[in-house]
Amino acid sequence: MIKTAECVSPKHPDKVCDRISDAVLDAYLEQDPRSRVAVETVGSHGKIFVTGEVTSTAKGVDICAIVDKIVDGKYDISVHVVEQSPEIAQGVVGQEGAGDQGIMTGYATRDTDTYMPKEYELARGLCQAVYKKYPYDGKTQVTLGEDGKIYSVVCSFQNAPKSELEELVKSVIPDASEYHINPAGDWNQGGFDADAGLTGRKIIVDNYGPEVAVGGGAFSGKDPSKVDRSGAYMARRIAVDTLEANPDAKEVLVKLAYAIGYKEALMAVAVIDGVAEDVSGYDLTPNGIRSFLQLDQPIYSKTAEWGHFGRGFKWR
Repeated sequence: MIKTAECVSPKHPDKVCDRISDAVLDAYLEQDPRSRVAVETVGSHGKIFVTGEVTSTAKGVDICAIVDKIVDGKYDISVHVVEQSPEIAQGVVGQEGAGDQGIMTGYATRDTDTYMPKEYELARGLCQAVYKKYPYDGKTQVTLGEDGKIYSVVCSFQNAPKSELEELVKSVIPDASEYHINPAGDWNQGGFDADAGLTGRKIIVDNYGPEVAVGGGAFSGKDPSKVDRSGAYMARRIAVDTLEANPDAKEVLVKLAYAIGYKEALMAVAVIDGVAEDVSGYDLTPNGIRSFLQLDQPIYSKTAEWGHFGRGFKWR
């Protein structure tokens, strides 16, 4: 089975939007750990628009200043944020229920020390290495064959001359069958100057790569009452715990499901090497997940870069 995964740098326009949305979330959580936040960001060609819903006791959160800090203050910024719908709030606050319906998945494999897919870690590791030298917009992609050998490597980075970039890529991944380095040519126009960005558009990069199913919900800009984020984090933690508890297992896929306003999980299944069993021993209510994974803290800006899993967070 051929497997491929990609990674994008923190200066990719979609990732800039994720970073803005999570920085706004952190600003509210710093003052009010029970803030309810759902913030989206779009950026394109000199303009950035931040919109969404916030209900919080936090005061003086300057969203424009947060954006300026991330994008170096050279954009026309518009902000339109209102309070959360009271009809949604009645299920979250009054019932301590889930902030939305949805299906969440978590995954763990013995392919790597981080329990992440090998192709994903190769793409991420390469992107991180290139970004250290060229801290700009960029992408990487790695394809593995059935034998585990690296078939191809793709790397496109802004402000990186092909000859220099190719040398760097080959120093990180020296044994690929073929390389595609800046395959459309060298480029110097990137980020919002070249393309539009949107919060949540890199959902596969945020998870495990395209070989592992995801529930569909994006993460950035959402507080932990939104189970499409907190539930996905909990599913990953259960997958890792289950893999470590079963030393002969090769992979674990965890599936959770929720209904808006209802606090108990409607489904909680761990599939261990293809065999399903019910998940037990965890508090899977939104408040239980929030407490167990310490999700009230302003930790989310760090998650908006380089993926949400396999990076040593409490959900691991």
